[in-house]
Amino acid sequence: MTSRVWIVEDDAEMAELLRSQLARRGYAAMTLDSASAALDRLASEDADVVVTDIRMRGLDGIQLCSQLHESRPEIPVLVITAFGSLDTAVAAIRAGAFDFLAKPFEIEELVFRLDRALQHRRLAEEVRRLRAAQHGPIEDLSGESEAMRRLRDLVARVAPHDSPVLILGETGVGKERVARALHRHGLRPNGPFVALNCAALPEHLLESELFGHARGAFTDARSARPGLLVHANGGSLFLDEIGELPLALQPKLLRALQEQRVRPVGGEQEVAFDARVLAATNRDIDSAVEEGRFREDLFFRLDVLRVDVPPLRARGGDVLLLARQFLAERSARAGKPVTGISHAAGEKLLQYPWPGNVRELQNCVERAVALTQHEQILPDDLPERIRGYSRAHVEVASDDPAELVPLERVEQRYIARVMESVGGNKTLAAHILGLDRKTLYRKLKQSE
Repeated sequence: MTSRVWIVEDDAEMAELLRSQLARRGYAAMTLDSASAALDRLASEDADVVVTDIRMRGLDGIQLCSQLHESRPEIPVLVITAFGSLDTAVAAIRAGAFDFLAKPFEIEELVFRLDRALQHRRLAEEVRRLRAAQHGPIEDLSGESEAMRRLRDLVARVAPHDSPVLILGETGVGKERVARALHRHGLRPNGPFVALNCAALPEHLLESELFGHARGAFTDARSARPGLLVHANGGSLFLDEIGELPLALQPKLLRALQEQRVRPVGGEQEVAFDARVLAATNRDIDSAVEEGRFREDLFFRLDVLRVDVPPLRARGGDVLLLARQFLAERSARAGKPVTGISHAAGEKLLQYPWPGNVRELQNCVERAVALTQHEQILPDDLPERIRGYSRAHVEVASDDPAELVPLERVEQRYIARVMESVGGNKTLAAHILGLDRKTLYRKLKQSE
């Protein structure tokens, strides 16, 4: 297949010279006169390698490298410039450039470096393919960020064991997707996958759903019914929002898991079952155990293997990757020819912190597809909270020493800001702040 080379250069003569020379050597070369034009075009087309000048109007080549490295890390970027220096080379490599070439240069030297960049991309894609084949295709856990690579690797290592798994993560990060991947790549892929949201039912109905009931156990129990623990026999039981399980039911669940037997509500005979238990919560369950809101013995029973699902804000360019996936799905369903996301809209998506995580992004794209009147998603198609978002930052508001606050006050305010951003999750806040939980508790108490 002919390699697609994009030449980003605002000197028209230089761009055409490079294009014609590369075309003569068998490349499918194309010129673009700005970094913004290249980023916009990537929303609907793909490149195998990008060659960019550094000094250009608008975004320069270093900024283009940085944005491509974040949103499309699989595309190698070769930086060329007449202003070659060690500092420029270091800046380009730090921004994610694959290679650096100073003008003037021979065309054969450019071809050599292009071939090396293309070979690097092919090898990287082959390594990813082999890793996927080795671990099994964890296709539901898509993403190219380091956080998602670590998650897929952990799921691949945890799945073949039959021990309980505790899946932790904020609302909307895809904890059920992780549970289904664990089931699909575990020892029981052909068995049932049974899911129950522990926060969705009142206590008496939740008990009946979990353990089943005998005929006549309560007013509407006209016939006996096995519970979900028994329904999951030979497969996996996914207990979502386990942190919301009522305290009164926790010892009964613990005994059932330990004995692998369950007694239905109102029944006298126990029923055996054999299911792997996968539990998930968006709560700070470690703190819930310490504060007595969740039984420690049940917690230790469930927390044999732990999987932390990263929030979307920790996944970098995965935001655009997922947005494109959702765009393709929604535009096909809606029958609208929406083919891409504009560079300006993509920047808004990357800047926003996504408190609702993947679910919020999916809803945002669905809304944008429904409202847009263009072939690309534009900033005006995004919700106001996203297009109007600006990152918070610390400012020193005065030069008057009398108005400046002590460092301890600054620390207290920052801790309060982090606690607010993570919804009060002390474990996650301690991780972000680089503190152990006891130190965080002490600092929170001091600020009261």
